[in-house]
Amino acid sequence: MLTEDQIKTTFADVAGCDEAKEEVGELVEYLREPSRFQKLGGKIPKGVLMVGPPGTGKTLLAKAIAGEAKVPFFTISGSDFVEMFVGVGASRVRDMFEQAKKAAPCIIFIDEIDAVGRQRGAGLGGGHDEREQTLNQMLVEMDGFEGNEGIIVIAATNRPDVLDPALLRPGRFDRQVVVGLPDVRGREQILKVHMRRVPLAPDIDAAIIARGTPGFSGADLANLVNEAALFAARGNKRVVSMVEFEKAKDKIMMGAERRSMVMTEAQKESTAYHEAGHAIIGRLVPEHDPVHKVTIIPRGRALGVTFFLPEGDAISASRQKLESQISTLYGGRLAEEIIYGPEHVSTGASNDIKVATNLARNMVTQWGFSDKLGPLLYAEEEGEVFLGRSVAKAKHMSDETARIIDQEVKSLIERNYGRARQLLNDNMDILHAMKDALMKYETIDAPQIDDLMARREVRPPAGWEEPGSSNNSDNNGTPRAPRPVDEPRTPNPGNTMSEQLGDK
Repeated sequence: MLTEDQIKTTFADVAGCDEAKEEVGELVEYLREPSRFQKLGGKIPKGVLMVGPPGTGKTLLAKAIAGEAKVPFFTISGSDFVEMFVGVGASRVRDMFEQAKKAAPCIIFIDEIDAVGRQRGAGLGGGHDEREQTLNQMLVEMDGFEGNEGIIVIAATNRPDVLDPALLRPGRFDRQVVVGLPDVRGREQILKVHMRRVPLAPDIDAAIIARGTPGFSGADLANLVNEAALFAARGNKRVVSMVEFEKAKDKIMMGAERRSMVMTEAQKESTAYHEAGHAIIGRLVPEHDPVHKVTIIPRGRALGVTFFLPEGDAISASRQKLESQISTLYGGRLAEEIIYGPEHVSTGASNDIKVATNLARNMVTQWGFSDKLGPLLYAEEEGEVFLGRSVAKAKHMSDETARIIDQEVKSLIERNYGRARQLLNDNMDILHAMKDALMKYETIDAPQIDDLMARREVRPPAGWEEPGSSNNSDNNGTPRAPRPVDEPRTPNPGNTMSEQLGDK
């Protein structure tokens, strides 16, 4: 139990989820002045279930409610109830509510309630396992024969679909509060909260960082600020600048750099062509996210990365956008195939092929983008045993339908593969020039890509220092503007079929 003096978190520490804060604001008012609600015959919700992806601030919001209301705060994890001894879980539930009654008004917070609140009678454990007894006891305590006035139960989960319906009915968890991923304004507010503890350079703009981090949760943004501070400390700087934030963002999104990894010139060239293929197709197909950065420095498990940054928060995707993504995913493999020939294509495109195939299959089976099959759901029901799902898998299609699905997926892939091949063949001069730029600079950003696509001379990346020794570009200086392909160039000789340590 945490007393009111021990909880320092308030709503000022919670940002990026204004709607969720409004929803739970009533609880704070009730805990401060219960008589005001009771006079009018109103009953405050007995339970609030906070639902949302990991890292969005569900636990933080619960602590802020207790901090604002100045009441005792009992906290326990759902897994703490489940023990190897029969009856221990139910006993712990009884003990917790007994303590809470003595300290009322108070808050009980159960984190990861799906560990104990899963649907009964499902999975392989039968109907009498320890977890179900614990859940039954919790159901009785929350809304049974005896009332529990002044006790508010707050629970958090990122798996609401597996919870028992009896737990979610009004009288137990009356209210569900969705704590989703923050939008661009929410990310800016969250960044400002975490930046309060960090000395910042004058050039820091939280709005720019927020626009460049779509899909980040509150926990991701806290990690971003921390990584940026660590980069600044490593460089013996007194303040954290935008340069450190850019490095931290790249590390989180693309993985840590592995500069110690030794790559031959032939391997680097193969990787450069591969990443250039992705970038060029991404720029030429319609409705694709803009290319943000291309690098041939190994990061994480990848030998190179082409990073696309959405202009806004993605809510849904059109058929054209999805097909453009498939074409772009095959751009890297096609660049290798065109330059080196089919017999020298490397295994670096394995992850690209996997993602593109899954995307095409979902388009056909789930999203209704097949003219032959129409807008019907053909995907088989999937669910893990023990998560309130059936052990048996149902198949809802004939063998003939499954064969047509495979044909439609293959047709979709082949159409976009052919489109990507044509685009690369039409822009071979840009492909060679982008390879030259990557071999020289190793990492190029949007301005350099703009120059290459416009067939202009490539400006050096920000912070680039010209080395004294000769570099890898074929003109020993700044890479030239792309030249028309009257005579196709042959790549440098060398074996590019080396072992791939990861995907390009």
